[in-house]
Amino acid sequence: MVIVAAALLTRALTLGNPIVYSDEEFYFAAARAIGNGAVPFVDIWDRKPVGLFALYLLPAALAWPWGIWLYQALALTSAAATAWLIARLADRAGWSRGGTTAGVAYLAWLTVAGGQGGQSPVFYNLFVAMAAWFATRSDARARDAIAAMLLVGVAIQIKYTAGVEGVWIGLWLMHRCQCERGAWSAVARGALLVGIALIPTLAVALYYVAIGEWTAFFYANVLSILGRRPDAFGALAGNLAICAVILGPLLAMAVLRGPIEEGDVFTRRFLKGWLTAALIAFALVAPWFDHYTLPVMVPAAALAAGFLARQDQRRIGYGLIALVVVIGQVSLVVDRVRRGTPTQFATLAHAMGSGPGCLYVYSSSTMLYPATGRCSLSRYVFPSHLTRVREQGAIGVDQATELRRVMAAGPSVVVVGPPYKGERASIRALALALIARDYRLTARVTLGRKSVAVYARRAPGHTAAVARFD
Repeated sequence: MVIVAAALLTRALTLGNPIVYSDEEFYFAAARAIGNGAVPFVDIWDRKPVGLFALYLLPAALAWPWGIWLYQALALTSAAATAWLIARLADRAGWSRGGTTAGVAYLAWLTVAGGQGGQSPVFYNLFVAMAAWFATRSDARARDAIAAMLLVGVAIQIKYTAGVEGVWIGLWLMHRCQCERGAWSAVARGALLVGIALIPTLAVALYYVAIGEWTAFFYANVLSILGRRPDAFGALAGNLAICAVILGPLLAMAVLRGPIEEGDVFTRRFLKGWLTAALIAFALVAPWFDHYTLPVMVPAAALAAGFLARQDQRRIGYGLIALVVVIGQVSLVVDRVRRGTPTQFATLAHAMGSGPGCLYVYSSSTMLYPATGRCSLSRYVFPSHLTRVREQGAIGVDQATELRRVMAAGPSVVVVGPPYKGERASIRALALALIARDYRLTARVTLGRKSVAVYARRAPGHTAAVARFD
């Protein structure tokens, strides 16, 4: 009950808000299009695994705005369940007095790193934590190892970097087998475990081979990731500094564990290795936004239970958690002011209307597609894919060429937000020139700290929709 109450308390401010974070707004919109028949990577483009969009399919199928409430309820449930598993892992490690508090700490830390809604780690952390629970059972059998690696496989289909944590879990299970049956048996088990973990990804890949879209799948999931341009050094250093501030106190508690009187030493070793794997996964992928820290928080919180179980340090731990809760809630209020309120978003959607004709969001929330039910004339629905410097040469088409094609196709409504850091100035200039030629300004709506312009086409377009969001 404590964990459930903490989950509700820390996330209450975001419930029902359709514009919590740009990433999950896109996941919801993409799921709505997929539910209407769009094929991921073909009709609607991104480089995330299809499992992530599958999580949003049911919420996105509901009438607006009930789907928003459902995906956020699922995210809350996932976060609470992960916190509960953190407490259970702490029990196994011998820190039962700090287990529940460690779970609460995880929930508190989520809100200071963009995890207050439906970011992908909020969901896949649960699958990795369940895999860890199976892997650390004292009487673990083959079925536990199979379950653990299947869960890892599901996590990989939500975010590929979960595979690094999966490698550690697989190595741990191999080590246990070596201790019991010898090295060759461990190698054989390792090969089997890798195969089990790859089942979901192989199934998806085979589907794309079967429909003749392997090239689109491989480009989006592999080549496009390698093709992105790095951000400037100053931006990367600033992001890393923010992540260090976020994780610092939690990692400090994870390191400063007290003496252990009971519990399973193997679970404690597993947790240390898991934290190392999560940190490696974090380090591998730039540009290190704040939500990249979310997977690190699970093993870190489980290890921090050792600190929170100490009688002499408990007050310090409680104080840190209380401070993070306050900071998290303040940041949610600031985010709401900065990004906009549900009322402001509804005003913007109303200014656009629900049709007829398609929509092009040059820069604003992709949640406008499902909110209005308007279609898209491009598979590049996430605005920054066509406008950000980092994405130049990494999406499979030339950004300017695709922008010209979209505008020539004639979306009935175009939405343009203010310039943003990392945007290609030449692309914005091109967009504004095309808009000035064929469109008229019909509304200018305040959304948070931004003024969003709504343009209507003077003459109707003629091209069929690529993705539908009705």
